[in-house]
Amino acid sequence: QVQLVESGGGLVQAGGSLRLSCATSLLTFSNYNMGWFRQPPGKEREFVASLARRTGRTLYHMSVRGRFTISRDNAKNTVYLQMDSLKPEDTAVYYCAIGRAADTDIVPYVAEAHYDYWGQGTQVTVSS
Repeated sequence: QVQLVESGGGLVQAGGSLRLSCATSLLTFSNYNMGWFRQPPGKEREFVASLARRTGRTLYHMSVRGRFTISRDNAKNTVYLQMDSLKPEDTAVYYCAIGRAADTDIVPYVAEAHYDYWGQGTQVTVSS
């Protein structure tokens, strides 16, 4: 069974930074698209960022564009989410996800249906 373990969450003041990490047990990690999602308190889970395996193309939710950066280290089987200029509205549980093997690796995906494996989530709280 594929495992994903997020880390790096915590409490930070507005304007601060955090870097989330997601380590996976999937040995062929380098073959898959990756994504980050979040679930704010009392709301549905939403897309944050995604990264296409082959092209390296990225896609971001408009609310985080210019502040967040998704990246990966295939040697470490790890995907990252660098979060800068954090705002209170970024408070949420953040989840990483591995894309479906059947999907093309040329474009990044937004919809949850394009992701097969999910981490347990890590809490990010931004105080004002």
